[in-house]
This record gives sequence, C-alpha cells and structure tokens, in this order.
Amino acid sequence: MSLDFNALAQQFTEFYYNQFDNDRSQLGNLYRNESMLTFETSQLQGSKDIVEKLVSLPFQRVTHRITTLDAQPASPNGDVLVMITGDLLIDEEQNPQRFSQVFHLIPEGNSYYVFNDIFRLNYSA
Repeated sequence: MSLDFNALAQQFTEFYYNQFDNDRSQLGNLYRNESMLTFETSQLQGSKDIVEKLVSLPFQRVTHRITTLDAQPASPNGDVLVMITGDLLIDEEQNPQRFSQVFHLIPEGNSYYVFNDIFRLNYSA
C-alpha cells in the first residue's frame, strides 16, 4: 500500500490549525501519553500536559497562515514528518509573527497521532 504522505500532511495541517485557531482545548485527541511537545524552551509530555500548555498561551484569538508545508516518510512503518512555516496573527496585532513547526505523525489504526511536536517563533536577526 502506497501512502500519499503529501496529501496526509496537507489534511493533517488543515485540521490541526483549524482546530487550534477555533478551540485549542480540543486538540488532546491528536496526542498520546508518550507524545512530546517542545514549545520554544518548554518540553512537555503527555496529551494532558500538552493541551494545558496550548490552552494557557497568552492570547484569545489566533490565526495561522501557512507559507510552506513539507512532508517526508519517516519510517517503513508509515510515520510521516511534517514541517510547516507560516505567520501567526494574534489577537488585535497587525504585524504577524513568523513561526515554524514540525510534527512526527505515527499511524494508529486508520488514523495518525502526533508523537513529536516542535514549535518555534522565528525572530529577525
């Protein structure tokens, strides 16, 4: 069976950021107890701690605008690596913040879950 990893990455990314932008408290089903999030300098493990971190972020409204999306198969088991760059529009801010994010997706039944999630804001030098 051939996995269309690019289509999977596109579908996952659209779902993830739509959910994040509308109600990030509902992202827990995408993570497992062994999942890890690195958010800037914070590392968290487990879906409960990850969602608590995402919900505690200091903004009410956010919109992700994707600039680039790259994907690769990560193992013969069907894992997929997804790298995203884009802009964040936060609350009433007029100037977007640049970000990059990497997901390592693991197959589980007919779906995937996030095993690794690495997020960084990209600041100008």
